[in-house]
Amino acid sequence: MAREFQRGHKAKISDLTAGTDLYVGVQIGAPGLSFDISCFGLDANEQLSDDRYFIFFNQPKSPEESIQLLGAQAGDTESFRITLDRVPAHVHKLAFTATLDGAGQMSQVGPGYIRVVAGGEEVVRYAFTGAEFSTERAVMLGDFYLKDVWRFAAVGQGFDGGLEALLKNFGGEVAEEEPAAPQQPQGASPGFAPPAQTAPAPQFGAPAAPQQPQPPQPAPQFGSPAPAPAPAPAQHYAPPPPGSTPPPAPAPSPQIHAAPTIAAPMTLPPGTVPPPAAPAPYGQPPRQPSYGQVPGQYPGQAPPPGAPAPYGQPAPYGQPAPYGQPAPYGQQPGVPQGMPQPGGGLAGAIQQYKELPTGQRWTPQNKQLVRVDLGTGGSPVLARQGSMVMYQGKVDFGYKGAGFAGRIVGNATGQEMQLMRCSGRGQVFLAENSAHLHPIELQGDGICVSAEHVLAFDESLQYEVRRIEGHGIPGGALFTMQFQGTGTLVVMTHGTPVVLPVTPTTFADSDAIVAWSSASQVIVSSQVRLRRNAYPGHSGESVNLQFRGAPGNFIVVQPYEV
Repeated sequence: MAREFQRGHKAKISDLTAGTDLYVGVQIGAPGLSFDISCFGLDANEQLSDDRYFIFFNQPKSPEESIQLLGAQAGDTESFRITLDRVPAHVHKLAFTATLDGAGQMSQVGPGYIRVVAGGEEVVRYAFTGAEFSTERAVMLGDFYLKDVWRFAAVGQGFDGGLEALLKNFGGEVAEEEPAAPQQPQGASPGFAPPAQTAPAPQFGAPAAPQQPQPPQPAPQFGSPAPAPAPAPAQHYAPPPPGSTPPPAPAPSPQIHAAPTIAAPMTLPPGTVPPPAAPAPYGQPPRQPSYGQVPGQYPGQAPPPGAPAPYGQPAPYGQPAPYGQPAPYGQQPGVPQGMPQPGGGLAGAIQQYKELPTGQRWTPQNKQLVRVDLGTGGSPVLARQGSMVMYQGKVDFGYKGAGFAGRIVGNATGQEMQLMRCSGRGQVFLAENSAHLHPIELQGDGICVSAEHVLAFDESLQYEVRRIEGHGIPGGALFTMQFQGTGTLVVMTHGTPVVLPVTPTTFADSDAIVAWSSASQVIVSSQVRLRRNAYPGHSGESVNLQFRGAPGNFIVVQPYEV
C-alpha cells in the first residue's frame, strides 16, 4: 500500500521498498499551460557539477543510464527510471522539478503528484494542489538524496524563476540559443544521441502497452546548440499495475492576486522616476531606499507642499535635510526647529503628538504605534494578547484559541501565538514593548515570519507552521510561520531592519532574521566541526540560514539577536 507523504516528509528507500530500480511518475497540468519536467543530478554541495546529469526533454539519459526520461505513460505527465545502485558516487541528490513553459504561474495548476513505483507497485505518493503556490513559475517536487543510504523527501517548494533560473540556481550554465540556419553546414559537430541499449531491462511487473514515440519538440538549448534528437521509445520498466484508474483531469483553478508582495512598501509605483544620485564608490552597489521608506520619496527630497511628512521620511529644514536625518517627531515639514507651533499654550504643546488619520485600514502613528480601523475592511483583526493600548468606538475583544492540535504544534515548534480577536466598529491602537512596527500588505502571495515577530494581522490571512529543513542541529529542523492570502500583517523588529536580496551566497543568523519571501528556499547551514569546537574560543556562529531563490526574493534582518 502506498504511503501518502505531506510536504517535508522523508523516509529511507529501504523502508519503502527493497528494490533500487525505481519508476518515478509526475502528474501536473493546467488548462492552456505546458510544463517541462526535469531531474537534476547534484553533488554534495547541491550544485550541478556535470551538465550530463541534467535530464530533460533534450537530454533523456545520463551517461551510464542510471537516470532515464521515459515520457508520458500510465496517467503520468512525465516519468523516469532511476537505478540507484548505478548512480555515480559524485551524485548525492536527484532533484525532480516542474517548470512552466510560457506564461502562467503555479497557483493555476490543478491537483498533481509525484510518486515512486517499485516492481509495478506504488510505494509512496506526494500530492499537491495549486493552492500551495502563488506567483512561482517552478516547483521542486521531490528529492532522492544520499545520507548514509538513499532516502526520498517530498519537497513542494516553489521557485519564482523558470527553467533557466532554476538551472542557474543549481550552478549550471545556460548556452545562448543560436539563430536557426536554413541548412545544416557541412562539417558541423553531430547532435546528441543516447547510446543504444544492449540488454533488455529487467521486468518488475506487468508491462503496459507500448506507446507511440512522440515527435521532437523545439525548445531552448541548455548546454549544446545542436538540434534535439528523436526521443527513444518509452520503456516500461516499473509502471503501475494494469487496470489502475488514471488520476482525474486537473480542474481549472482561478488565478488569484498576481500582484507581488508590498512590504511597507519595497518597490516604487510605476512611472516614478527617481532623482539623479551621486555615483556609488568603486566596488560598492548604489544606495537603495531603506526598508519602510515611502515610495516616491528619496533621501533629501522634500514632500509636496502642505502635506505632513510621511512616516520615517526626512523632512526639510528650510532646505533638504541630510540623508538619514529625520525631522523631529510631530514637526511639520518646512517649519524651522525651535519655532513655536500655531496656537500657543497647551494646544500648541500637544499639537505635535496629534493622531494621524489617513482613511486607510492600517495607519502607523509613529515607529512604535499602529492604528487599525475596524469596519473599513469588513473583517476582524487578530492581534497579540495585551497589545491594545487604546481604542475608540464599539470594539469587542475576544479570546482566539488555537485548538488542541494547534497548541500541541505550537508548543512543539515554539511558534505558538497567544491571540485576541478584535471586531466591531472603531479604531484600535496597538503596540508591544516599544518595538518598531512595519505593516506589510499581502496580495495573494506569502511571507515567512517567526511568531515572536508578529504583532497583528487581518483574519482573512491564512497561516501555518512551516518547517525549515537542516542537518547538524538538534531535532534536524527549525520552524517559522507562513502567512498567505490577501490582507495586512504587522511585523515587529528591534530597531530599524534592513532588506537584502536573495542570492546563492546569502546567509543570515537564525537569531537575527525577521522575515523572508515564502518563495525562497531555506537551508540550515551548520559549521559545526570537531576541530573548531573541540577547543574553547570558537566564533559562536555555528548555525546559520542559507537562502536561495530567483531574483525578487528578499530577507529582512534586524540589528538585534533574540
